Amino acid sequence: MKNMIRHSIPRALLLGAALAAAPLASAVDLKIGYVNTGRLLEESPQARVAQQALEGEFMPRQRDLAGQQKALQEKSDKLKRDAAVMSEADRAKSEREVRDGERELSRRFNELQEDANLRRNEEFGKVQRALLQEVQAYARANGFQLVVSDGVLFATEAVDITPQVVAAIKAKAPSTPAPAPKN
Repeated sequence: MKNMIRHSIPRALLLGAALAAAPLASAVDLKIGYVNTGRLLEESPQARVAQQALEGEFMPRQRDLAGQQKALQEKSDKLKRDAAVMSEADRAKSEREVRDGERELSRRFNELQEDANLRRNEEFGKVQRALLQEVQAYARANGFQLVVSDGVLFATEAVDITPQVVAAIKAKAPSTPAPAPKN
């Protein structure tokens, strides 16, 4: 009985090892790629176009707020300079105007941030969906069975297909004018 148990354990281990190795034998033929989505978003023409559109959409409001902030700062500086020679009523009125202006400016700045974040999420959601379709099309056209992205702890350059996908996306994209230099 002991001999039977001794012989069956090694056989069970061999059988288990053979079953575990079976998927590995078929996995050798897999073509696997990795896409760095951060780099893809950074280098894709679609993301650049979306970023430029957002900048164009929100730049006027940012300039307006910057002008209001400058005017409020000038008013605050004037109050500090002239506070000693102002009447109590005028000083209190100016302090209240500066405080109210700061509150209003802060509220408008927060609104701008919320609006910009909402639009950024909308636009980059569209870009991400388009880029996903491009990655899938590239993978199908080039015979990949598996393409991974986020959550990868290590990937060699041999499986990183990001440069090829970026090149394929740029080749399909209509030529866009170079971005204007930022001041």
